[in-house]
Amino acid sequence: MLEKIAHYARNNKLSDIHIHSDEPLAMRIHGQIHSVPEDVITRPQLTQFIESILDAGQVEHFRKQKDVDLALPHEELRFRVNIYTTANGPAMVMRKIETQLPSLDTLGLPKAVIDAAGHRNGLVLVTGPTGSGKSTTLAALIDKINQERQGNIITVEDPIEFLHHSKSCLVSQREVGRDAVSFATALKAMLREDPDVILVGEMRDLETVSLALTAAETGHLVFGTLHTNGAPNSINRILDVFPAQQQAQARSQLSQSLRLVVTQQLLRRADKPGRIAAFEVMVCNIAVANMIRENKVFQIDQAMQTGKSTGMMTMEESVKQLIAQGIVDHEGARGGH
Repeated sequence: MLEKIAHYARNNKLSDIHIHSDEPLAMRIHGQIHSVPEDVITRPQLTQFIESILDAGQVEHFRKQKDVDLALPHEELRFRVNIYTTANGPAMVMRKIETQLPSLDTLGLPKAVIDAAGHRNGLVLVTGPTGSGKSTTLAALIDKINQERQGNIITVEDPIEFLHHSKSCLVSQREVGRDAVSFATALKAMLREDPDVILVGEMRDLETVSLALTAAETGHLVFGTLHTNGAPNSINRILDVFPAQQQAQARSQLSQSLRLVVTQQLLRRADKPGRIAAFEVMVCNIAVANMIRENKVFQIDQAMQTGKSTGMMTMEESVKQLIAQGIVDHEGARGGH
C-alpha cells in the first residue's frame, strides 16, 4: 500500500491523498479532488495498512479517540497523516509534505513579509485556512534567518514538515508527540534553551499563546500560525483565549509585541496549471497598536486600506492585482482553495 501511495505522490502534483474503505483512492491536485475509479481500496486492505503504520501508543489513542495524527516517512517522501473512523469504516488523509526548502524568490511574498525576518523580537503571525501554504512561508522565512544571522532557532511543530539544517544559525526542530508532549510544554522549555528565534507550529490554547506573547515581549522573535482569515480575526482569536479578567493585560501585551499579521490563501491559476498565493498584510504600526490596546480591533480593516505606504495590503487588493496581471481569473478568485 505504501509503495502504491508513493507512486501516486511521485507522479502527480498532489497535496493530499484520500483513502476511504471500499471506495476509490482520491487525490487533491491543484485544489480539486480527483478520484481513481480503477483503484478501490477495500476495508480489510485499509485496516491492515493502518495497523502496519501505527505503534502501540497510537493504536491505543485511535481506539479511544477514534482518530489519530502521525508523521509517516517513506524513502524521500514524508506525509502528515490523519486516520479517522466513519460510518463506512476507517478512512485516512495523507498530506504530502514538501521536504525541499522553498526559495523566497519563488513565493511572491510581499516585501513587508520578507522584512519580518529582519525583526530582532516580537510576534509574527502567519494565518489562513488549512492547506494555504502557511508552513511554506514560514520555512522560507526561517531559512532566510538561518542563512543571514548568527543565532539559535528552535521550532516546535506537529508534525515537522520542512527540515532545516544549521547554516549560520543553530537550528533545533521538535515534533509534538515525538520530541515534546505539547506545544505549551515545548515552549516553556524553549525559554530555558537560549533561543533567538522561536517557531510555534500552532497557537491554539491559553498556555501556548501566553508563553508566546511573553517570549516575544522578552527579546525573542516568535513566529506562530493560526487557522484564521484576516488580521482582525487573528487578533481577536489571540485575545479570546484569555479569561475576561486578563484581556486588558493581553491587549497591552499584544499591542507591544505584535509586528505583523499575514493572511494567505491559494487560488487556482488561469495562466497555467497550479495555484498561487494571495496575501493580506497588516503591519503593527503605532496606530494599529493603539487600536489593539483600546479594544478597537474593528478599525484595523480601515487602517490596512490606508496603510499601503507601510507595506499593508488587503486580500481584495491582492486578488485584484492577480486578476489584472492575468494570473488568476474571476472564477479562480471565487474558488479560493
